[in-house]
Amino acid sequence: MKLKGRFRRYLNVLGPGLITGASDDDPSGIATYSQAGANFGLQLLWMALFTFPLMASLQGMCARIGIVTSHGLTNTLKKFYRPVILYLMLIFSIPAIILNIGSDIAGMGAVSNLLVPKVPAPVFTILFTILLMFCIVLFTYQKIARVLKWLCLSMFLYLIVPFLVHVDWKEVLLNTLVPHVKPDKEFIEMMVAILGTTISPYLFFWQATMEAENVNHKVSRVIVDKRILSDMTTDVNTGMFASNLVMLFIILTTGVVLHDRGIHQIDTVEQAAGALAPLAGKLSYFCFALGVIGTGFLAIPVLAGSLSYMLAESFGWKQGLDKKFHEAKGFYMAIILSLAVGLLINFSGISVMKALLYTAILYGLTSPVMIAVVLHICNNKKIMKDHVNNRLSNILGVITFLLMTISAIALIYFQFK
Repeated sequence: MKLKGRFRRYLNVLGPGLITGASDDDPSGIATYSQAGANFGLQLLWMALFTFPLMASLQGMCARIGIVTSHGLTNTLKKFYRPVILYLMLIFSIPAIILNIGSDIAGMGAVSNLLVPKVPAPVFTILFTILLMFCIVLFTYQKIARVLKWLCLSMFLYLIVPFLVHVDWKEVLLNTLVPHVKPDKEFIEMMVAILGTTISPYLFFWQATMEAENVNHKVSRVIVDKRILSDMTTDVNTGMFASNLVMLFIILTTGVVLHDRGIHQIDTVEQAAGALAPLAGKLSYFCFALGVIGTGFLAIPVLAGSLSYMLAESFGWKQGLDKKFHEAKGFYMAIILSLAVGLLINFSGISVMKALLYTAILYGLTSPVMIAVVLHICNNKKIMKDHVNNRLSNILGVITFLLMTISAIALIYFQFK
């Protein structure tokens, strides 16, 4: 009975951290991991293990900022830092988020067309966009959080696929535990792409805001104690672990099924799903395709929501997914417009791959700056009071900052080489 009670409490603790981790494995992220597996087999599996502590530490800092300040990251920037930092963040982040939304909508539409060929992909993209707009505007924060929590289950579809094909698990374990780096352009580019996909600035803002809203819904006045911070850490670590586990299994699936059978070039998520059908069976293909759609429904509200919260906090609009449309018109209009523009990108002639490339560049430029800002906030006693970073958090944060800075330089270098 005690074990059952603990497990029930564990499930109740899960929330913003789990949703953030699951949304990181969006259709554009799945495309990146599929490329890694198809191009290099199992050689990049170790990245999933390597990025886990970095992601958990950084998202934990953002969560702590939200809990301690009772506000999102944008509000903290606005209150304690120069306006130039806030506006530069908006200039780089907003286009990146919209491009990310557009590529995710395109991926969902293309995969749905594979499952139901009689319905064109553009029709699916329009239907999905309208459905997302309707749900975000109509439902309260509590309902949206519950729906997103259940959608996290779609991630586990990717854990099924490798067990439907033959896998050398000794080789998997070796490649997961032992880092392997090849000193060539394609391999380094893929490492940079994985880092950029897993450590994205919009997740920092979503995490902080959702933690603030989550705590504010539970108590009228935020009293930060060890229990709240412990629950947050459990939630964040679970979400980041799940996110990296899914990354590992997607690289594993495409590495075993596609790379080992001579398919080394995967440019889009629907190519990955389509290639699985004749090689791994219809069930594998079906699980992979459904996972893309499920994670798309999970990630797009997070992307649009983070953008809207950033704008609302920057310009002092009324905000919150718990408010009615007429109570926070600017907030909801920002969500609707971001989804509409993301949809229109699919009809503009811009390729999905170019959209992903531009997104990666913009995220790459903002990530090091935002990581430095998060580290500075979390070591500022004026803001965080008694809840500043410990030594381990600072070490992991600095490592992440250095890695993302090097990645940003490498990304720019490879584009102009």
